[in-house]
Amino acid sequence: MDIANNWKDYEILDMANGEKLERWNNILLVRPDPQIIWKDKTYPELWKKANAVYKRSSTGGGAWKYKNTIPKSWQVKYKDLTFNIKPMGFKHTGLFPEQAVNWDWMINKIKKSGREIKVLNLFAYTGGATVACLYAGASVTHVDSSKGMVEWAKENVTSSGLRERPVRFLIDDVVKFVNREIRRGNKYDAIIMDPPSYGRGANGEVWKFEDNISDLVNLCMKVLSDKPLFFLINSYTTGISSVVLENMLRKSDLSKLKGKFSSGEVGLPMKNSKLVLPCGIYGKWES
Repeated sequence: MDIANNWKDYEILDMANGEKLERWNNILLVRPDPQIIWKDKTYPELWKKANAVYKRSSTGGGAWKYKNTIPKSWQVKYKDLTFNIKPMGFKHTGLFPEQAVNWDWMINKIKKSGREIKVLNLFAYTGGATVACLYAGASVTHVDSSKGMVEWAKENVTSSGLRERPVRFLIDDVVKFVNREIRRGNKYDAIIMDPPSYGRGANGEVWKFEDNISDLVNLCMKVLSDKPLFFLINSYTTGISSVVLENMLRKSDLSKLKGKFSSGEVGLPMKNSKLVLPCGIYGKWES
C-alpha cells in the first residue's frame, strides 16, 4: 500500500465505530468511513474537541452538525500546494488527502521527463492532480461535468500561485470531450482519470463504472501522444480490485509500448499509531 505520510496540515487523529477524527489544519472534523469496523477509540477524549460532525440520515444522505462556528472555507497546504477546504453535502471536503502519493509520483515523473508534458485530467473534481501537474511544469486540460467543482479547481490553482500556468478548464461529459479531441487530432502525454462509481454528465449522460470504464480507457488511447509519460486510473468503486484496473490497462494499446504496469491501494496513517486506513485503489502505466 502507498501511504500518504508527508502531510503536515492533515492527519487522522483517531478512528473507530465507522468514523474518523481528522485534523484539517486547525479544524477537527468527524466523518463516516465504511472501512472502520472496529469499535474501540484509541483517544476517546480527543473526539470531544471536534468542531463539526457529519451524521448520516436513516433516510439517506446526511448533514453536518456544528459544535462551534467554523469558517465556510479554509486552506490546507501540502508541500508547496495550497487547497481550499469546504464541508459539503455527502461528507466531502473537496479534497482526498490520500491522493498526495499520486501527486508526488506525477510531479516526479513530469520533472524528470525533461520535456514539455501535456496532461489530460478527466473527472478532475476540485483539481488536486491538476494543481500538482501544473506545479511540475506541465500544461493541463481539466475536464469535469460539474460547474461547481471546476470553479473550485480554479480556486485551488489560484491559491497555489499557478493561475498563469497553461491550463484549460472544461465543464463537459468526459466521453463526449475525448471524442471531440480525437476528431481535432489533439494528443496528450499523460492521462489521469478518477471516475465515479455512478454519475451523470453535463447534459444528463449516465456513467456507470463497470459498464463504461473499459470503453473510456480504449477511447483515450486515441488521444495519447507517440511518447506518452503515464496513464493513471484512480477508483473508489466498492468491490473493484486494483488488479482489475491494471488488467484493463494491460488489455489496451499501452501493452505495445515500453513501460511498466502496476496497481495498488492508497492509504492514510493514523497519528501515533501503526493503523492505516485504506482509501482507494489505482492502476497505472508509466514509461
